[in-house]
Amino acid sequence: METNTMDRRIEKKKGIRRAFTKKAIPFWLGGLLLIFILWLVLRDDSKKLRVDADNITVGTAIWAEFNDYIRISGQVAPMTTVQISPLEGGVVQQIVAEEGIRVSAGDVILILSNENLDMQILNAEAELAEKENILRNTMIQMEQQKLTLQQEKLQLQMDVRRNRRTYEAQKALYDDGLIAREDFLKAEEDYQLSNNRLQLVENRAKQDSLYRSVEITQMRESLDNMRLNMQMIRHHKENLTIKAPINGELGLLDVVLGQSVGAGTKIGQINNLDSYKIEAQIDEHYIDRVTAGLKATFERQSERYQAQIRKVYPEVRDGKFKADFKFADAQPDNIRSGQTYYLNLQLGQPVEAVLVPRGAFYQKTGGKWIYVVTKDGTKAVKRDIKIGRQNPQYYEVVEGLEAGEKVIVSSYDNFGDSDVLVF
Repeated sequence: METNTMDRRIEKKKGIRRAFTKKAIPFWLGGLLLIFILWLVLRDDSKKLRVDADNITVGTAIWAEFNDYIRISGQVAPMTTVQISPLEGGVVQQIVAEEGIRVSAGDVILILSNENLDMQILNAEAELAEKENILRNTMIQMEQQKLTLQQEKLQLQMDVRRNRRTYEAQKALYDDGLIAREDFLKAEEDYQLSNNRLQLVENRAKQDSLYRSVEITQMRESLDNMRLNMQMIRHHKENLTIKAPINGELGLLDVVLGQSVGAGTKIGQINNLDSYKIEAQIDEHYIDRVTAGLKATFERQSERYQAQIRKVYPEVRDGKFKADFKFADAQPDNIRSGQTYYLNLQLGQPVEAVLVPRGAFYQKTGGKWIYVVTKDGTKAVKRDIKIGRQNPQYYEVVEGLEAGEKVIVSSYDNFGDSDVLVF
């Protein structure tokens, strides 16, 4: 009896053989997809870089007092400096004093010459002599005119007296009918005419007297003005001798023999040695925090000194602004202009904070992140932080670090954008 193949029973696979059937394929695919997703989620994408531990510098974050100060350098300068400028221009004829010597007020520093000024003095003297001669001649002429008028007045006064006597005699004869009327009238007219002439001369004498007085006054005022002008020109001549205005040290004299110097040109300066100041250039980053009254300290010859800001200049040049310091107490011995002092300028009160030693890492990160060494010391991991203030020794860490953690503070220039450094 033949067996029909269509009626053959298909035996079901059991056990592990079922995992390799067609029905198991979707399960295999799902499992592979799940493994791939877990790999994507759990994989470490951080960029790693192997570094030599001997080429890095590690510092420890500490909890300590942050002293808010900056270190700056300043140069000693006299508190008071007087500029030397000639009031009158001229040519340098003689240099009497040299730079660096001490001078007293009134000491001659240098002598100028000015031919134009000498010519002005000669012309003014000649003009003054001419005016004085004219005044003398005018006064002589006026005196002669005055004498002439006085003589004429005396003559007329005598004529008036004579004509009055004649008139009175003629009047008496006329009243007695002894002379003609014409003779009487003639005597009367002669008397009135001489009287009128006398009044005219007297009036002219008064007018001439007033005129002479006014003219002489004007001429004398003119002479006085010319004499004053002469004094001023001679004073200009005296200004050609340059003298020290104050006691001090001749710190600068920028002239040579034969040099032409204009009026008002700065040719030197005198430093008052009674008191000094310190001139410092400060980074513009601190311009909003530096104000007059802030205190600073510095050391000189193993002694500690105090200084205080007296003036802050608002102008910024080449990324720096200027501030002047005065000594709060004693000045250092043997202080000299131009000496350099290194000052610690206090910007605020000390506060407790997490501190990280200063290092070259800041130039790369700007204080926004840092490499933190793991506890086992085998690697360092990049971490975001926030740095606040800084002083010459430490950075103040506002957030992102705890005291006791170790960080890399040396340069990051060779680390690229690595997230993990493996030692």
